[in-house]
Amino acid sequence: MTDTTPARATACDALRFAFGTLTVLPVRLTRWDRPAARGGMLAAPLAGLVVGAGAAAAGTALLALGSGPLLAAVASVAVPAVLTRGLHLDGLADVADGLGSGKPAADALRIMKQSDIGPFGVVTLLLVLLAQVAALSGAYAASPLRGALAALTAAVTARCALTLACRPSVPAARPEGLGAAVAGAVPVRGALAAGVAVVASCAAWGVFLGPYGPLHTAAAAAAGLLGAELLLRRCVSRLGGTTGDVFGALAETATTATLVTLTLG
Repeated sequence: MTDTTPARATACDALRFAFGTLTVLPVRLTRWDRPAARGGMLAAPLAGLVVGAGAAAAGTALLALGSGPLLAAVASVAVPAVLTRGLHLDGLADVADGLGSGKPAADALRIMKQSDIGPFGVVTLLLVLLAQVAALSGAYAASPLRGALAALTAAVTARCALTLACRPSVPAARPEGLGAAVAGAVPVRGALAAGVAVVASCAAWGVFLGPYGPLHTAAAAAAGLLGAELLLRRCVSRLGGTTGDVFGALAETATTATLVTLTLG
């Protein structure tokens, strides 16, 4: 009998999956199976690190060229949108329309698949983008370093939220798409290890923000993951599981919660 079990994914396979599905960077996706999905979603925070570095670079570059903190903040919000083709923002709008409709799961999922954006989606997008820009503007006004680390912390935390959403207890709402491909792919221990590693990393670079910096950045990352977890539970309860749109909404929710927490204290 021929063994049809997919071969174990290599580190290269995992990185290709992570960057090939979560960014628009020119990375060729060579495998679309469970081992690759497992490794790829465990590596999702690394994709966030690259996206966050790009966002931080754009903001600090504009500040160095003489722009104000508001324009720097807009650039730091725009870069992740560009690097994801706006899919996370689109997912956020679709989930807002689906949940806001108050309809049964099947009808809500149908609404989410429509190409147009309804009133719930428009309002949610507007408020989330305003919150992100306002939070980053305040961070850049305090110092270029604070703004850059805020952008980095938010991006890494957002992708870690996706890793946690791939644990075995979270089902897919549809039998196809990214949600089905990665649902349950990440073992609980792996997901928890990724969460701890991300919070610890955020605390590590928080050292550059003063004596309370590590505590502040770690708390912000934890708040981002908590915000995404609350939305995930709502989506599982209302929609029956995750979809590609839900992943986008989780990322934007984690980003916003992280940035808002960094403005406090």
